[in-house]
Amino acid sequence: MAHLPKLDLGLPSYDSLFSTEEERQEANSEKVMTISIDKITDFKEHPFHVTMDEDMAKLIDSIKENDMLMPALVRPKKDGTYEMISGHRRKFALSQLGRKEMNVIIRDLDDDQATILMVDSNIQRENIYPSERGYAYKMRLEAMKHQGKRIEEIPDDELGIEYKTTSGQVGPKSDEENRSDYALAEQVGISRKQIQRFIRLTYLIEPLQEMVDGRHENEIKIAFNPAVELSYLTESEQYDLANAIIENQRTPSLAQCQEFKRLSHDGELTTEFIEDTLSEEKPNQKEKLSFQMKEIDKYFPKDFTPGKKKDLMIHLLENWAKKRSREQER
Repeated sequence: MAHLPKLDLGLPSYDSLFSTEEERQEANSEKVMTISIDKITDFKEHPFHVTMDEDMAKLIDSIKENDMLMPALVRPKKDGTYEMISGHRRKFALSQLGRKEMNVIIRDLDDDQATILMVDSNIQRENIYPSERGYAYKMRLEAMKHQGKRIEEIPDDELGIEYKTTSGQVGPKSDEENRSDYALAEQVGISRKQIQRFIRLTYLIEPLQEMVDGRHENEIKIAFNPAVELSYLTESEQYDLANAIIENQRTPSLAQCQEFKRLSHDGELTTEFIEDTLSEEKPNQKEKLSFQMKEIDKYFPKDFTPGKKKDLMIHLLENWAKKRSREQER
């Protein structure tokens, strides 16, 4: 006997007829589940460092006392494991406590959705390194561009004159990228130009990124604005500079970084110039001796002018140095 084709009359299914609206919403809603930590991998190219610092110690103590109050967010992978979207620090804290499982919400997300959620869940934290912020902004902008985020037409006001584009450096930006810049600036509450300055830090080599973050093993710190200028140097020039900084234990000033950038653009920046510049003391790095005149006035005649006092002090120091030299020769 031939089977008649099944007709779709648009009628409710059997299950929907004999289930409540609450049950149907419950079936479709996201649930908190407990899964093995070993099945959760970190987000690919996660820009935020997870380290044992003071904040992490506080988080560990909080979880030890109150358990993990907020579940992590993960997305399923084809191999049956999960990728962390939000909760890397909580996962680390649980691991430090010897926990094997954690509470998570599992959500199906594409790469761009996952990237935007990952960045947004971390970017408002207080203690974020400058380079972390740069990588996060860069990843989010790329995801927004993929999603085709479009906003109203914007004026074309770039940062200014960009020097030559070298390997790993950005060139002229498309209208789509400009619109994404403005959209992100509005969302995070800082200027578009400042976002671009943070992104420039991603073009620094790792040792220089560590210096601008203040996490270099030699405790060398480069200020933010000079670091932005240095991001326009080629990779080899940056390594030469990093080596000179470590050797001289001295960082370049903003003006010196701007000169490095100009010479790099013209193809005239040499290792010798970098080393010579870093071997010179900046005015604010020279030791100064200061005291108030009232501290020494009692040692001079009342009619001595400040100039005479200075001349006498230098004369007495010269005589003291000569006497000391003769004594050492004996």
